[in-house]
Amino acid sequence: MLLLAIIYLAFISLGLPDSLVGAGWPAMHDSLDVPMSFAGFITFIIAAGTIISSLMSDRLTHRFGPGRVTAASVAVTAVALFGFSLSTQFWMLCLWSIPYGLGAGTVDAALNNYAALHYTARHMNWLHGFWGLGASISPFIMSYALGAGHGWPSAYRTVGILQAVLTAILTASLPLWGKTRTTSDGASARLPRTPIRTAIAIPGVPAILGAFFSYCAIESTSMLWAASYLVSVRGIDGTTAAAFASLYVLGVTIGRFLAGFVAEHLGDRMLVRGGFTAVGVGVILVGLPGVPSWGALAGLVIAGVGSAPIYPAIIHSTPATFGAQNSQAIIGIQMAAAYVGTTLAPPLFGTISAGSGLWVLPLYLAILVIFGLVMSEQVARQRRITER
Repeated sequence: MLLLAIIYLAFISLGLPDSLVGAGWPAMHDSLDVPMSFAGFITFIIAAGTIISSLMSDRLTHRFGPGRVTAASVAVTAVALFGFSLSTQFWMLCLWSIPYGLGAGTVDAALNNYAALHYTARHMNWLHGFWGLGASISPFIMSYALGAGHGWPSAYRTVGILQAVLTAILTASLPLWGKTRTTSDGASARLPRTPIRTAIAIPGVPAILGAFFSYCAIESTSMLWAASYLVSVRGIDGTTAAAFASLYVLGVTIGRFLAGFVAEHLGDRMLVRGGFTAVGVGVILVGLPGVPSWGALAGLVIAGVGSAPIYPAIIHSTPATFGAQNSQAIIGIQMAAAYVGTTLAPPLFGTISAGSGLWVLPLYLAILVIFGLVMSEQVARQRRITER
């Protein structure tokens, strides 16, 4: 139970750095005297580092173990955050963005695989709910730092200190990780490493990567563009639109806590299927002509709650679907697919909307929902064939 509590803290820590750049950039770009658009360079470098380290996670975890990898990754992230707090030039931010991303990807894959192997679907949903808490807390830390006149470096320093404290806790907990020797299906935790090429060739893996990419593309595009759509297309005032856009994120977090209570009864497959279906209903309400403004706002919240169980359910189902011996490699690739979707989908929509208008957002999201649902059903179909 003590290790589980520490892992919950680790998931909060995992979410803390994710919102800092977005929350602080309006102040950061002014003090660094760079254009607002330069945030894209920072997020791209972080995403690239995360993708690379996610793909390396299987090799590192098999060599050093999940506890050491998690502690080291959080330590690297802490160093990067302190580096951000000391940066006085834009190029320095770019430099520190490299360990920022490398630390995030490895710990994400290692923790998710460990949780999928050793804990129930209930805990997997709640763990990701705690990630949402971390991602929600950091903008408040940035807001306080700016409001109190301490400046944006103070926020990065504060989160860096929190990460350093967690590093110490994780290091002290290393003996606990070694005591957990069995996976959720009773298999040995000491499993052979699966090369990435071998993992991708496993039937159903390309489809699950497609479903994962689709979900993360839906989430990131909705978070970035929903408020603009509500204002420009639906004619909703900016304050209300921003509030409901934030409710989308809140819906994801609360939805994961709620999903934890029914996860073991419904099962991972039903959670994924129901999640994509609920997102589809929400998208229809947002975009269907004739639906009043309150219906569009409600649709956005429904889409957020529907999104909630998809990510943790896909992760938790991976050992059972593809084998515990393959799960670390596959989850590492899933993390990479997630960040590809998160990185590419919002700017792709921006390019499309520049030529056609923001009205295409519901259509864009609907295509992603259908693709994700089809891919997830393909995985279920492939599993039934394999079990025969």
